[in-house]
Amino acid sequence: MSISIHEFLSLRNELPVVDVRSEGEYEKGNIPGAINIPLLKNAERVEVGTDYVQKGRLEAIMTGFRLVGPRLHDIISETEKITSGKEIIVHCWRGGMRSSNFCGFVGMARIKTHQLKGGYKSYRQAVLESFKKPFQFTVIGGCTGSGKSEILRALAQRGEQIIDLETLAGHKGSSFGGLKLPPQPTTEQFQNNLFEKILKLDVNKRIWIEDESISIGKIFLPNDFWKTMGASPALTVEVSKPIRVSRLVNEYGDADKEEFLKAMERITKRLGPEQFKAAKASLLQGDMFATIETLLTYYDKSYLRLLEKVKGRIIATVCWDGENVNAFVKDLANNIEPERHIGHNI
Repeated sequence: MSISIHEFLSLRNELPVVDVRSEGEYEKGNIPGAINIPLLKNAERVEVGTDYVQKGRLEAIMTGFRLVGPRLHDIISETEKITSGKEIIVHCWRGGMRSSNFCGFVGMARIKTHQLKGGYKSYRQAVLESFKKPFQFTVIGGCTGSGKSEILRALAQRGEQIIDLETLAGHKGSSFGGLKLPPQPTTEQFQNNLFEKILKLDVNKRIWIEDESISIGKIFLPNDFWKTMGASPALTVEVSKPIRVSRLVNEYGDADKEEFLKAMERITKRLGPEQFKAAKASLLQGDMFATIETLLTYYDKSYLRLLEKVKGRIIATVCWDGENVNAFVKDLANNIEPERHIGHNI
């Protein structure tokens, strides 16, 4: 039975999803929650593709059957484990031969299947289309160390709608943003994860989001989505430099010094030779407070230049002492509205 992408998005809440693409395709990007049971493994897919080019479609099909045959028992056994032998949703790349054959094979074991029409490609089309929606963003900006991510999480606890891009990207945005974190997902997987978050939101109501450049580590934000962010009302959180230094020391103070130094070296040109030497000396002496304070000289200048370019979007400047984030966001949620005047302080 073939189902549309809209039917898929509803039905998957009830049934397990099986992605029958190769391991390599799955690792590049997959539908969150889908289980990978490859019909053709990486090397097998290459072999079939080579035969298709050199010998034709029929020969490629026969090669595929020859390769899959010895693994049919394992494929059906794996499928039975996740379905209790009952019912599943299946997809490949375009909803073509691989998913059709997979459905036929497990169907012989009396497992009912729903084949996603258009396959993973139709899901990706829905993903990319979602980034064009008219999001009602309120963008939170502020100098490095202002606690923007902490503010977002506290807003979420109050029931506000948020999108935490840095959590989805597995990176905190700066040259140091990958420290103490596992490797980032691919940009494609990040987009899929972002889409899944969007599906849970009412895009006609306010959504809080942190100000970001178009790249977060190695991840690139969808262009349409980023343009909407760049045209949305924004507020600036002001936190004193000593408080920001202290917060950043708490965050990065136990990071590996060699990794921290490598991150510093990536921004040597932007820091300038003198600032870099001063920060490196402080780091090697174990003085993280002095190190962070020197680094913020660069980051603060960079942010203030950006702020000058976007000042027409600023609806409020909000001062925070870095304490009691729950009380702070309560005032924020109750008092910040898009129609407030530029530069208003609360």
